Amino acid sequence: MPDFRPRRFDLIAFDWDGTLFDSTAIIVRSIQDAVRDVGGTVPTDEAAAWVIGMALPQALAHAAPDVPRERYTELGNRYRYHYLQHQDDLSLFDGVLPMLECLRTRGHLLAVATGKSRRGLDQVLHQVQLRGMFDGSRTADETAGKPHPLMLQELMAEFGVEPERLLMIGDTTHDLAMARAAGCASVGVGYGAHDTAGFAELGPLCVASSVADLHRWLQEHA
Repeated sequence: MPDFRPRRFDLIAFDWDGTLFDSTAIIVRSIQDAVRDVGGTVPTDEAAAWVIGMALPQALAHAAPDVPRERYTELGNRYRYHYLQHQDDLSLFDGVLPMLECLRTRGHLLAVATGKSRRGLDQVLHQVQLRGMFDGSRTADETAGKPHPLMLQELMAEFGVEPERLLMIGDTTHDLAMARAAGCASVGVGYGAHDTAGFAELGPLCVASSVADLHRWLQEHA
């Protein structure tokens, strides 16, 4: 049956890693292996997961504070090497594709706001056959990284959407802080990189425990 409820949000922006794409464990391991390769102190799982969502240079600087700045390029290259070894093993979380298709059917504009590079996002969109699913996207290497609000501000300007008509969905405090800084609503997901204990102070409308939970909330409230 058609859903005639009015839309609360015209544009829904999703984080990628840990929100739509089941990549958190691989990213954590790749960060740890890269730091080990350059002789730094290997971060814990929690410390490595905390930087997910940031632009890569900022993330690696946080995860490996004892690595000299002059070795950041090598560190980034080692991260990319390790990540690419496992890229073909990664996939969308179960339920993501029907959720996105449902949102498109209801007339929502869909976007991605991610700490990935443009090249990295385009590769993975092609890999999971999602080209054309999203109306727009912003990556950390072409605009300011999270939690700066510029990604969302640019998407709002591109589509002529006011802050109260944009919803940001993500698995980290960086995502929710970006939404708050942009004056937008947010929803957190509890199955990604960050412990949800830090979400409440950033005011998400909901913290979804699974993709199915997120889908139900969006059907009822978005």
